[in-house]
Amino acid sequence: MEKFTRAFGRLKKAYRRFKEVVENPFLPEIFSEEFLIEITTKRFEYTYEALWKTVKEFLRLKCVLKRKQKEVDLKHILRGLECNSPKSCFKEAFKEGLISEEYEDTFFYMILLRNRLAHVYDEEMAREIYLKLKEEKFLKAIESVIKNLENEEV
Repeated sequence: MEKFTRAFGRLKKAYRRFKEVVENPFLPEIFSEEFLIEITTKRFEYTYEALWKTVKEFLRLKCVLKRKQKEVDLKHILRGLECNSPKSCFKEAFKEGLISEEYEDTFFYMILLRNRLAHVYDEEMAREIYLKLKEEKFLKAIESVIKNLENEEV
């Protein structure tokens, strides 16, 4: 439980910082677009990493607790414990109701954006991703998972 609590705290902090840079209307008046692209994409990456790792820990913890209560079979436990990539964790989170149907595609799009940032960096692509990250749907999707995690009992 302690590992999940720490991971969840990191996620909420990363999300607040990402949201701050996305929603602040005064930053373009203060900083260059190049700087804003770098800081926004970096904060997105931190938030993305914290998000999938928190979901992974939550699913692991939930499976262990269910197994102790004899509510699930061993196959389900192993599936939850094998959530070792963002894609597999987000799929499992969707099945568990942490990700609503409304945001399912958004999470898989986040994987694509994160991979592009990490593996194929060029300035024009980074600018396109920056503009996409400023769309409201990313913040809302992440916030919905945070709220769902807060409401879950583990």
